[in-house]
Amino acid sequence: MNWFKKLAYILCLVALLGAVSACSEEGPAEKAGKQIDEAMDQAKDQMDQMGDDAKSTFDDLKKKANEAMDN
Repeated sequence: MNWFKKLAYILCLVALLGAVSACSEEGPAEKAGKQIDEAMDQAKDQMDQMGDDAKSTFDDLKKKANEAMDN
């Protein structure tokens, strides 16, 4: 391997290490993105709970309607 190829490999390695180390810090966009993700997860959980509550209420009403029809 000639010196030019060795130099190219070393420069690529240095560039790769620089890119990896630069990505370790979170900037304001990454922090905001995480906060948005957390808010979306909380909203999803609340919507799931509301759906479960609505289904439970519907099932209760259906049961009461069936009981009323049987009497």
